[in-house]
Amino acid sequence: MNKLSLIALLFLILLSSCGQEARQEKHSLQGTALGTTYGITYLASSALLETQAIDSLLYAVNQSMSTYWPQSDISRLNRGEAGIQVESMFKEVFNLSKEVYTTTAGYFDPTVGTLVNAWGFGPGEALNMTEAKVDSLMTYVGFDQVSLRDSQINKAFPEIYFDFNAIAKGYTIDRIAILLERLGLENYLIELGGELVAKGENTLTDKKWLVGIDHPENEDRTAPIVLVQLKDRALASSGNYRKFRIDSITAQKYVHTIDPLTGYTQNSTTLAASVLAPNCALADAYATAFMAMGYEKATQLVATLKGIDVFLVYVDPKTGVLAQYMSPGFEAEVFKKAL
Repeated sequence: MNKLSLIALLFLILLSSCGQEARQEKHSLQGTALGTTYGITYLASSALLETQAIDSLLYAVNQSMSTYWPQSDISRLNRGEAGIQVESMFKEVFNLSKEVYTTTAGYFDPTVGTLVNAWGFGPGEALNMTEAKVDSLMTYVGFDQVSLRDSQINKAFPEIYFDFNAIAKGYTIDRIAILLERLGLENYLIELGGELVAKGENTLTDKKWLVGIDHPENEDRTAPIVLVQLKDRALASSGNYRKFRIDSITAQKYVHTIDPLTGYTQNSTTLAASVLAPNCALADAYATAFMAMGYEKATQLVATLKGIDVFLVYVDPKTGVLAQYMSPGFEAEVFKKAL
């Protein structure tokens, strides 16, 4: 083959490979996980992801951190079993929790699990929560009372109960994202129970991934309060507008957000918090913390955090009217206001 023929052949190969890259298609995968549903959308020339890979990952997460699995590592720790060696995912979530616990001055605290159960929002039995009962249970709340060393967890009291549910869902999405990265995927959107991670763009439209945030006073989930553009970021939301319990005897309403500093459910004027962050574990944790903090403390803290942005929906205490707050970084990603 002469030099000109070789050049022509290489040129044809280059054109062919470019054409293959341009012929990316949208692929989707759906399933159930962590008591909710997930959806994965990615762009590739062929299907690369199978349900079995996601199922294996979800099994590993549940085996490590599910309080609803009796033989999971976290359940065994909560029962006070000795000598448990926690694996790498548990360690990562523990260390991330410690970081957010410190940054939020204790408003994010996975040792609040004792109170989650007592108030009727966990796998344990709800208790009659008197002031004396709350005070006694607060003895076992505080992430500064636990430590991790050589793959073992140390607790100041055996009654301390871990609950990573406010960070584990976001962390699970991050693990799915790592799986997609290893497959060489550069453009995808992962959703799990309303939490999201977006990488790259929707190259079929040459735009960022577009997602909606539920309106806290509207049951119609097809009518979001805002639309957000995502690229290489995560989004997680927390709110009291759907997760609450009504006492069958007293008719008292208890919301699922618990203030770790007081031990009581947090009935504040803040209805919902949505957080943008570099990864979904952090977004998930900060969304929970901001709900526990309330509007004023949340807005003050987010102004000091790098890479963390927030959207709050709250009731203005002066007018009683629904209001919104967006940090500058969040507002920059809003595509269109739905109100």
